[in-house]
Amino acid sequence: MLTVAGCLLVLCALVHSVLGEHYIVRPLCRRDNLPRLLGGDSFTKGTLRFAWHITSFAWLGFAALLLLWPVTAAEILYSISLVFILSGVFSAYYTKGKHLSWLVFFAVALLCIAAVPAS
Repeated sequence: MLTVAGCLLVLCALVHSVLGEHYIVRPLCRRDNLPRLLGGDSFTKGTLRFAWHITSFAWLGFAALLLLWPVTAAEILYSISLVFILSGVFSAYYTKGKHLSWLVFFAVALLCIAAVPAS
């Protein structure tokens, strides 16, 4: 059952990112009436893009835990870390570092890695 649930989450994440990018994010980013924050609309467009895709990262992290079940505390913490590293990379890249969520995402990732129990 958990394997099916994990596979459904992988499928959902892929469909969400691919179709969402094609049918929602790109059309929104083509608009010329988006809010102009921090000197232009590139910050707004970048924020829309990374915020859309980090949802998929979270689902993939949950999928990994379901597909690896039973999991250890270390595997849980590594999965959370990977989700937040990817989220931080997307946030920093798509907003050129202007959306400061990447700082929090990287801090969460590092703290989770630091909390991995010694084997």
